[in-house]
Amino acid sequence: MNTAERVVETLSALGTEYVFGYPGGRVIEVFETLADHDEIQVVRPRDEREASVMAESYGRMTGQPGVLAGQGPWVGSLGNMGQMEARLASSPMVAITEASERGDYSTLAPYQQSRGDYGGLALPKILDGVTKEWWFPRSPTETVRSTQLAFKHATAGRPGPTAVILDGDAVSEEFPEDAIPPVWDDERQVENWQAQPTDDDVADAVEALEAAERPVVIAGNGVHAADAYDELQAVADAYDAVVATSYLGKSTIPETHERASGVIGSFGHEGANQVVSEADTLLVVGCRMNPMDTNWQAASFIRPDEQTIVHADIDTRNAGWVYPADVGLIGDAAESLAALADAGGSETGWALDRAAEAREDFSVPECESDDTPIMPQRACKAIESVVDSDTVVTADSGNNRFWLLNYLQTPDTETYYGSGGVGGMGWAAPAAVTAALLGKDAIGVAGDGGFTMTMTAVETAVDHGVAPTFVVLNDTSLGMVRQMDDSIPGVEFHDTDFVQAAEALGGEGHRITDPDDLEPRLEAARANDVPTVLDVRIDRGPDMAETLQSSFYAEVGGLHE
Repeated sequence: MNTAERVVETLSALGTEYVFGYPGGRVIEVFETLADHDEIQVVRPRDEREASVMAESYGRMTGQPGVLAGQGPWVGSLGNMGQMEARLASSPMVAITEASERGDYSTLAPYQQSRGDYGGLALPKILDGVTKEWWFPRSPTETVRSTQLAFKHATAGRPGPTAVILDGDAVSEEFPEDAIPPVWDDERQVENWQAQPTDDDVADAVEALEAAERPVVIAGNGVHAADAYDELQAVADAYDAVVATSYLGKSTIPETHERASGVIGSFGHEGANQVVSEADTLLVVGCRMNPMDTNWQAASFIRPDEQTIVHADIDTRNAGWVYPADVGLIGDAAESLAALADAGGSETGWALDRAAEAREDFSVPECESDDTPIMPQRACKAIESVVDSDTVVTADSGNNRFWLLNYLQTPDTETYYGSGGVGGMGWAAPAAVTAALLGKDAIGVAGDGGFTMTMTAVETAVDHGVAPTFVVLNDTSLGMVRQMDDSIPGVEFHDTDFVQAAEALGGEGHRITDPDDLEPRLEAARANDVPTVLDVRIDRGPDMAETLQSSFYAEVGGLHE
């Protein structure tokens, strides 16, 4: 077989379900071979940006590397969106791309050539700034080993994106039967092992939690990455703790759970923020504690000199990165939490009442408003009414994400994912198609700005016979920026007809101006056999930052973004 065929054999052996990408350059050899492998489905959106988001969200939702494939200059530009999100959101992802070399002509005023030679582009430098690891193999043996290692490193330790840059004959030549050095079995070569904390560190953490009168767990995206949902609840039960989540940690615990308090952060729930501030011991699990999570280091929020901090993370560099930790638990989140649940326990008599009080923030009078234009809080509650354990809500960047964080109360784990790694607009629609491909009732929520960036995802859904719902919270503007300063140029959009756009792309569309129509339209969209776009006309007036900012965020002076 040639090397491209051997690469695809590796993809198949590693259980690859989908390759998200756009054929071009020397990756065409890979796409040609994929035509003979029915077990791997090629998903070709309209551009590499959408493909990269679909690969990233696949990795985030499944824990298995999502595969992006495409020509080098475009994977390194348009396709960087999903790779950046994967890097900061810890999503396993493998990019298979190429250098667009032209053989003997590569040194002659190169066209598209991306090896980094004189006159050309330097794709390795571009990907070096984004990926965990990258490889630039120059022989068939190196190409296959590099592909194997890309899968291994994508899931090793803290997950993230990796890349293989194919080059010339290294993908088209025959693959040697007796490779030197040897190429080992694909599954054996990519195997990883879970790290776990030391017994001494677990004992110190147990001592701190058992001594606590007001223990609080902050669950971050690492709980998603480790599939540690049961272990999280076991620890909360064992130590009678309240659970709060970061933005990316939303839906690591059902937000209807008796121990759930909501989402922390500058635009999170005031009750959840207050719970964290009141804690005498904090168990931080799989959360980097970024500035938005920590209310931009508000002095009264988290206080390492007064609170005991136990920080569990897969990477020792992250434990105690932002706040000094008293105890570090270094290992997979599921392993760390299971060790804590098995090793101790206590009762405080504080947690359940305090969590119930904090959960009251999920509803405000505006959630029941009959006003028109529709209040964004009302739209979020309508979405909540159709979300069950088989639903995945994907949230874009901007105001829509923060309204959802506050007023969409998730009923189960793995029911909400947001664009919060690098936080790019245009993420929600392709991610919703990915969720639908995975068999979920998918609802992608975006503002009109973000939806317009990737609304061709409707066509991708049609092409693959899935029917997600796309909810556009439409204020005909770049809402978050407009509310910061409406004198900034470029914040207003003309009134796009998303109903006609949806129909042109093969879906169905409805404009919603009456709040009473929200729930019926959402129910009908769920039952539809084609993707449905709901253009929800929301009130431009409610200022997201002013309405949702926490008291701790106000303490540091407001908008830092």
